Amino acid sequence: MLSKSEIKLICSLSQKKFRDEEGLFVAEGEKLVEEAVKSDFEIVKIYRSDEIGEEAMSRITLLNSPSPILALLKKPDTPKNSEINRLVAPKMLAIGLDGIRDPGNAGTIIRIADWFGIDSIFASEDTVDIFNPKVVQSTMGAIFRIKFIYCDLQNIARTFVSHKMPIYGTFLEGEVIYDTELLSYGLIIMGSESNGISKEIKPLVTQKLFIPPTSNGKPTSESLNVAAATAIVCSEFRRQGRKS
Repeated sequence: MLSKSEIKLICSLSQKKFRDEEGLFVAEGEKLVEEAVKSDFEIVKIYRSDEIGEEAMSRITLLNSPSPILALLKKPDTPKNSEINRLVAPKMLAIGLDGIRDPGNAGTIIRIADWFGIDSIFASEDTVDIFNPKVVQSTMGAIFRIKFIYCDLQNIARTFVSHKMPIYGTFLEGEVIYDTELLSYGLIIMGSESNGISKEIKPLVTQKLFIPPTSNGKPTSESLNVAAATAIVCSEFRRQGRKS
């Protein structure tokens, strides 16, 4: 049986305020819970519909419809500000998220990073909370493998530069990405869905990239979804890396 306090606690975790206060978050679905079990994340409790009943599961789900299994997990420790710069290693390739607010986009970008073997994402403080249930769901388990660090993105960019590593970003006035020689390391900045890369970060970008449309002159979309653009950029980095 689920207690009223358990139900109240789990339901409260739909809000960032309570996730921060309790230091907990929720993962739902067989795939996500399986990945959580294999990870180093601490699992507080697992709830299964065949044990607690479907009606009880429907009361604690944070999704539109309940899944057969839900895990309550501890959030990992947040690196101290003094430690974050030390996470930048020479010759590393990482993604920087600059004000990404859409949970689906953020979760998909984490999944993309995992697919392309990029294990670190640095995010500005105004980026959506990684433990938002929609973000967690969109990662399809990649959240348990990627280092996701909230930080002063300007400071991190400067740290990459101090290690003699480039800062990449996508711009309409950039060089066509397929005609640009890309290094196998650096920081790839992806800007917000509505405003692109912020005015604070723009001056720190050392290599502007452009993803050209290939519609053969026909009318096309005004812009790409940020997650789709991230996938294209990461794919080109890895394609060129295989050639070098």
